Amino acid sequence: MAQTTTSHGRAQDRTRVAGGQDHEVKYEATKEGASRDAIKMAAKSAGNSRKKVEAEIDRR
Repeated sequence: MAQTTTSHGRAQDRTRVAGGQDHEVKYEATKEGASRDAIKMAAKSAGNSRKKVEAEIDRR
């Protein structure tokens, strides 16, 4: 039986920044105009929520 594709989990992935995934860190760094290290540090201190990471970068 063929597996049907769903969007389950995709919305959750968009709301998170995976600090260990280089492509996600690079995307967020380019989007925010910050360094990759700054994104990783913000994700560590504020959590991996994309909104929290962006707020942390804006505060700096």
